[in-house]
Amino acid sequence: MATTRAANKSSTATVTAFAHAPSSFTLYWLAISLPLVVWDSGYVFMRPRSMPGGDLHWPLWVPYALYGEIDHVYGWKAFNAGSGFTSGQGFLNVLETLLYIYYVAVYFQNAIPVGGAKVVVGRKAAISVLVAFSAAVMTLSKTILYWLCEYYSGFDNIGHNSLLDLIFLWIIPNGAWLVGPTVMIYELGNELVNGLVAGPGVKRD
Repeated sequence: MATTRAANKSSTATVTAFAHAPSSFTLYWLAISLPLVVWDSGYVFMRPRSMPGGDLHWPLWVPYALYGEIDHVYGWKAFNAGSGFTSGQGFLNVLETLLYIYYVAVYFQNAIPVGGAKVVVGRKAAISVLVAFSAAVMTLSKTILYWLCEYYSGFDNIGHNSLLDLIFLWIIPNGAWLVGPTVMIYELGNELVNGLVAGPGVKRD
């Protein structure tokens, strides 16, 4: 819980409520990651038309001609095998993106000036933090699963790469989706825990 002083049109009021503003890291991460996830999901759900030789491949999804050779989950190997993992993780991408968009929309539509910063207060703030925290846990869990599938399959989809290609074209790009959500979970989790510690307990009969 946080005590904030919020200004309105007629006077300056003291508001005692949960208050939240996204960190600079969160805003930058979402600004970069969300368009990339939308782009990635579009490729996944438009296969095979988005794949090399498809009528939608050029110009939007041309980079996937290379990535599909690096990671066969995105290439013809998985598609021809009828693997459901690619579309399954793409569907989760859509759900996560909607949750992140809700979080960002709540902030920009409801933030008020408080002490030189713009924050969302009250129930909307608490719900948006819970939603973003849940989405970040989903993203991190799905990314860890993605890596574990490779490990437990003997690196079936990426083991053909040279070490240099693997580092720069798979580990670093995919590693970003381990770091970003982890930072969000840490930041938002701290806020939720602090709010629960300061707030009243739930009475149960």
